[in-house]
Amino acid sequence: MTKEMLIQISNCKLYAKLVGENKGKPTIVMDAGYGDDSKGWDSVISDVSMLSNVLIYDRAGLGKSESSSNSRTSRAIIKELKELLTEAKVEPPYILVGHSFGGVNLRLYTTEYPNEVCGLILLDSTPEDYRERFLPTMPKEFQQAYNKQFVSECNYDEFMESLKQLKQSKRNVDVPLIVLSAGEKAHYSEESQTLWNEMQKEISKISQKSEFIIAENSGHYIQNDEPKVVTSAIKTLINKI
Repeated sequence: MTKEMLIQISNCKLYAKLVGENKGKPTIVMDAGYGDDSKGWDSVISDVSMLSNVLIYDRAGLGKSESSSNSRTSRAIIKELKELLTEAKVEPPYILVGHSFGGVNLRLYTTEYPNEVCGLILLDSTPEDYRERFLPTMPKEFQQAYNKQFVSECNYDEFMESLKQLKQSKRNVDVPLIVLSAGEKAHYSEESQTLWNEMQKEISKISQKSEFIIAENSGHYIQNDEPKVVTSAIKTLINKI
């Protein structure tokens, strides 16, 4: 089954696609990285949809979705996602899968709407203390390029506000969690790569039922570099629920 939808929420229409054969398992909801639309999941969607129904969507202003007048912080984004799921009649509980900035959004979704989430998978998700702890360890050119990239979705201040919202939210989650860390990041020194993996491992501590996996041969887009690692993590999580 593949169902494409343009769903009216309070102030815009959001594009979503529901794929899969429902096997009585929770629906898997996937949120892509900064500036990425639902195509960011093309490399894994067919395999993941064999496990359960999967909903992928374009955040407001990306892909086939209209722009929203709301701010582009994580808190505003997850409210829109909640509206989308309600209007599309996709019933909870959900298994949430977030990449990079999508991981920030879905961690916040899990703490804001705990009764709707039964599992969480984070793919190289942005740590809440990224700016303070990680960015200063990188070369100046990297830092400048990082700061200039915020043009396709939320701006730099909104992104940092999202990390602050995550920090201020109740951090621990009471669901099974799998954290995947990219072990082969481009432009990272050995020291930076080690720190990155440490920070990813710290994220796994927000749940007492967590697993931490380093995708040794992956850059930031683990779903493209090692799609089987992602599918396998989702399968593992489904079996725990």
